[in-house]
Amino acid sequence: MRRLALPLLIAVLLAPAAGAAEPPAGLVEEARGLARTYVTELKGALLAAIEDDGAPHAIGVCGAEAPGNATAISNESGWAVGRTALRVRNPRNAPSPEERAVLMRFLERVAAGEDPTKIEYAAVVDTGGRKYLHYMKAIPTGRICLTCHGSQVDPQTMNAIRARYPADAATGFALGEPRGAFTFVRPLD
Repeated sequence: MRRLALPLLIAVLLAPAAGAAEPPAGLVEEARGLARTYVTELKGALLAAIEDDGAPHAIGVCGAEAPGNATAISNESGWAVGRTALRVRNPRNAPSPEERAVLMRFLERVAAGEDPTKIEYAAVVDTGGRKYLHYMKAIPTGRICLTCHGSQVDPQTMNAIRARYPADAATGFALGEPRGAFTFVRPLD
């Protein structure tokens, strides 16, 4: 019975409400573009940090520069930009119940054979009488991600992770596995 309850709960949480509006295509495309920008900036900063000072320095990049990049993109675009995951390094990135359901669905989609680089979610949500576009783009674990999120993180890097994030739960990922999602939320009214 329990095995049926979780998929049913996920389906209910992700199902559009009766009469729910379709996400505006132009805004979904805008969110996709912002996701590409965010990924490009973050990957560039991580590669530079690893090349300049080694993998332990990259922990600070994700901890400081990634949120700074998200804030800059948010301020320029009008979108609330962030990251979330089922297994977080930073507790401030913990998913909402709705995001958790989407992330679980992302895992199901990968298990069914879908390419994790193409997985996304967009919906119009009504919160407190206001409508928002909520877009999520899966973060597949890339080669660079394995440096700090893989199953064989070097001891010096692991010590840096533990020093900054004592409750870290974001290691043990395999190449291509969904590690989380970038999130983009924008008011529609």
